[in-house]
Amino acid sequence: MRDWPVWTLRRPALCYWLIIDIVALAIVTYVIISTPTPSPSDIGRFAAIAGTAGAVIIGSSIYSHRLGETERNPWAAHLSYLTAGGLALPPNLLVLLLFGPALHCLLAQRPETHRWLFTLSSTTIAVFATRYLIGWSKPHVSLLVLVLAGAILLTLRAALIACGLKLRRPTASFEENVGEPIDVILGIVAVSIGGLMGCVAESNAVHALIAGPSLALLDRAAQLPQWRRSAQRDAKTGLANAVHWDSRARYELNKASSRTRPVAVMLLDLDHFKKVNDEVGHLAGDAALAAISLLLRGTVRRGDLVGRFGGEEFVVLLPEATPEEAESVAERVRKAVASLRVPTMATDGKPHELRGLTVSIGVATTTRFGYELPDLLVAADAALLAAKAYGRNLVSMA
Repeated sequence: MRDWPVWTLRRPALCYWLIIDIVALAIVTYVIISTPTPSPSDIGRFAAIAGTAGAVIIGSSIYSHRLGETERNPWAAHLSYLTAGGLALPPNLLVLLLFGPALHCLLAQRPETHRWLFTLSSTTIAVFATRYLIGWSKPHVSLLVLVLAGAILLTLRAALIACGLKLRRPTASFEENVGEPIDVILGIVAVSIGGLMGCVAESNAVHALIAGPSLALLDRAAQLPQWRRSAQRDAKTGLANAVHWDSRARYELNKASSRTRPVAVMLLDLDHFKKVNDEVGHLAGDAALAAISLLLRGTVRRGDLVGRFGGEEFVVLLPEATPEEAESVAERVRKAVASLRVPTMATDGKPHELRGLTVSIGVATTTRFGYELPDLLVAADAALLAAKAYGRNLVSMA
């Protein structure tokens, strides 16, 4: 249990996540104990909603697998049928619908099970809080209630999850915690389809099957933001890849140029990194790269753009940074890397702690080299080579 990834969370995040999990478990336990046995008509509605959602998610998963697509997350479909269940089912059958996302987590064998559990717990609290507000025993379904239920469910769920993610990593951006505008739109579409599905199931359970095509289209559409983000991120570190970083950096430089605001570029290269791969193993090297990426995001300023250029080389764009500020950030990063300890596994299978990692950093600023990205990168690279030549573990200003 001591090796579980959940224990790596910051203490405030760990306490918050555990509280959310415990509250969700308490709600589910109360619902199971206190809700009377469902009627045959309730069971029929449950079968229609669960069967439609299950067929869509399984069918979409098979289709994605045949196309060789990357890991998918049917969160929008889950949200949709949970909304339908919240309107049309008794609370104990609504609990059974929650097994859908729970089973998806187990079958997908996600590396961050604790995060999926936290998301599921937050969703559980939001679903039952919404149900309580619109009528616990028998929801009062009307257009106003549908709009209110959808707004409460989306807002409460997003707030619970965003708070936990913020506590996990205080430097994370608003979009990283809450999601991009497309995620919000997909959430609205999901609860809308779920609301219509619930209303139809309430009058005639079989008619809920008509929501299948809409749910299938929603499930496919919900993968688009994830595929786009995957194409923009480096697989090993989660940082912006070279292509995406280049695009974002050019945009920021053009914006800064029009306002005559200073910008800096930092190039970082881990010293003697080949030695880590050769002596401890490539898996240990990957662990070090992942640890460095987390350190960078937590050490640079809010709004700085961190990317991986490949190998052991990283790059950071620092908007609104004077040469003095850029040098200060670079020194902070250098010292943080020098004190880093990375628990990993050696090639013999025994636990190993990487220590003594150092980084050489080259910094170039628009104050001296202008706002063209190639010029800044060339200057920063020359400064990086100078730092290497002078003994490594240094910051060199171009």
